[in-house]
Amino acid sequence: MRLSRYFLPVLKENPAEAQIVSHRLMLRAGMIKQSAAGIYSWLPLGLKVLKNIETIVHEEQAKAGHLAMLMPTIQSADLWRESGRYDDYGEEMLRIKDRHGRDMLFTPTAEELITDIFRGHVTSYKDMPLTMYQIQWKFRDERRPRFGVMRGREFYMKDGYNFDLTKEDAMHAYNRHLVSYLRTYERMGLQAIPMRADSGPIGGDDTHEFLVLAETGESEVFYDSAVTDLTFGDRDINYDDKAQCQSIMEEFTTKYARTDETHDEALFAEVPQERRKVARGIEVGQIFYFGTKYSEAMGATVQDADGKQVPVHMGSHGIGVSRLVGAIIEASHDDKGIIWPEGVTPFHCGIVNLKQGDAEADAACEDLYSQLTKAGLEPLYDDRNERAGGKFATMDLIGLPWRLTVGPRGLKNGVVELTCRKTGDSEELTPEAAIAKVIAQYM
Repeated sequence: MRLSRYFLPVLKENPAEAQIVSHRLMLRAGMIKQSAAGIYSWLPLGLKVLKNIETIVHEEQAKAGHLAMLMPTIQSADLWRESGRYDDYGEEMLRIKDRHGRDMLFTPTAEELITDIFRGHVTSYKDMPLTMYQIQWKFRDERRPRFGVMRGREFYMKDGYNFDLTKEDAMHAYNRHLVSYLRTYERMGLQAIPMRADSGPIGGDDTHEFLVLAETGESEVFYDSAVTDLTFGDRDINYDDKAQCQSIMEEFTTKYARTDETHDEALFAEVPQERRKVARGIEVGQIFYFGTKYSEAMGATVQDADGKQVPVHMGSHGIGVSRLVGAIIEASHDDKGIIWPEGVTPFHCGIVNLKQGDAEADAACEDLYSQLTKAGLEPLYDDRNERAGGKFATMDLIGLPWRLTVGPRGLKNGVVELTCRKTGDSEELTPEAAIAKVIAQYM
C-alpha cells in the first residue's frame, strides 16, 4: 500500500474527549471515528489490526478443535425468557420491538441462542463433545461508555460454547480453552494473566478472567508476582490430552491471582510479602463453566449410554477482539505513538522516501516495496511529497515495527537505514540485507 492512496486521517493534537492512551492514539492514528457514544467506525488502519487479531483467534480455536459458526446480532426475547435471564440482565440489554410488536434484543451474549441450536439437532451422547464459537458484534448499553473501544457499547467479540456429557468432560473443555487463550494472547505480544473472577450475569461457579496489567485498567487486581514469570512459549499441545491441559491449567492458576470481586485477604497474606502485588488490569477474555444452568432451563438433553435423558454440561468462553486493540496499545506505546507487536501490526514494515521525485531514491523504494511484497509481506510506502520530519512522525504514531528509510546520501554509499520501532535502534544495511532482516522477523 502507498500512503498517497491510503485513507489515514491522522491528527496532530490530542483529542480532548480521549482520557486514556489507547483512545487518544487510536483517534490520532486514524484508526477509528466515533459515530455515537461508545460506538465507532473502524477506519482502514484500525480494521486491519482488528482482522489480524481475529485471524489469530480463529487459528488458535481451530488448533483446539473448536468449530466456527455465525449467529445473528438480533435475538428473540422468548429464548431469554425461557432461560430466566430476560429481566435479570438489566438495562445493559438493548430491548427492541420489530414491526409486528414482537420483543427482540441486540445480542449481548448468546448462551440461549446456541443452546436452542444444540437442542434442535443433538439428541445422543455419541454426537458429543461439541464446542462451537463465533466472532460477532455485540451490544451492551453501558451507562457511561468511555475509554474508546475499551468500554464501548458496541464491541467485536469471540464467544464460544461447549456441550459435554459430564462435568469432567466440561472441565476439560474449560482447561482446553484456558490453554488456547494463553497461546492466543502470547501470539499478540501480550501477557494476559488468568485470574479467579466473578461470573456476573453469565452464571456458574468456575470462571477465570484474563487480564493485562495496565495503569488504566478498570479492575483492581491482587497477584503473586511469580505469575508474571510464567510464559507459554512454543509448547507442543495435544488438546485431547486431559492430563496435559489440566497440568497447564494448574501451572498458570495455582499462584494467587484474583480480581477485586473474589479477592481473599487471608489467602493473599500467605504469599511472600515481597511478591504481593496490587495493580490495575484490563480484562481481555473470560472462561466459564456453568454446568446445567441453561440446559435444564431450556430442555437441552441427550440420551446417555444407559438410554436416560440427561441435561448437558455447558460452559462459555469469550475474547474481546475489539477491546484487545486498545489493550495492546495500552501495553505497548511510548510518547511518540503506538508500538505494534509483529503478530498484529497492520503493515509489516514502513518505507520512507526522504526525497520523493529523486529518480534513484524512487527506484530504490519501488524495489524494496516489490521485494517485500513478493516475500508475502505488506509494506506501507510513504510516497507523499512531505518533509522528512512529518513522515517520521506519522510512522512513529502508527507504530509499524520496522521502518526502512531511503535517501540519496545513503544510496551513494549503497545502504538504506533500518529502524526498530520498539528499541529505536537504527543500522545501515545494503538493501538486500535490510530486506532479509525484515523478512526474518516474520518467517
